[in-house]
Amino acid sequence: MALLRRLYGRLRLTVNESKSAVADVKGRKFLGYCFWFAKDEVKRVRELTRRNGGRSMQEVIERLRPYLLGWKAYFGLAQTPGVWRSLNEWLRHRLRAIQLKHRKRGTTMYPALCPLGGARPAVVRRIAANSRRWWRNSGLLLNGVLDLAWFDRLGLPRLS
Repeated sequence: MALLRRLYGRLRLTVNESKSAVADVKGRKFLGYCFWFAKDEVKRVRELTRRNGGRSMQEVIERLRPYLLGWKAYFGLAQTPGVWRSLNEWLRHRLRAIQLKHRKRGTTMYPALCPLGGARPAVVRRIAANSRRWWRNSGLLLNGVLDLAWFDRLGLPRLS
């Protein structure tokens, strides 16, 4: 805050102490905008991206797309790249887990994942060998198979 007072003082501007603060963006209101993690909002994304329900990945993304675009339009002015990046990573991780669960067994997972991305067959084989560990597999190894370009082709908007 002292730095801001000094910089604005050079411009002959005064800082309104009652309205100004140097703080974390979460929960802070600025020009009518406020960015926070509401449990209901995350709950809605969780509902849209349930791992059961018999929907294809395209259907899941079609239902999720307007919701994410609304977030991006409303909160796009807030300069919070770390929050957007972590939300982006979590969402793609969750969608990768859905894709793995759709295949259930390693014998059906391997042939389905081979043509999807640019990963080596050995990596896809390791993913298929741990076929029941959807969340763990969707974290690291599957990033090379179901990469950002794959999500772009499906029409999932990037938040960051």
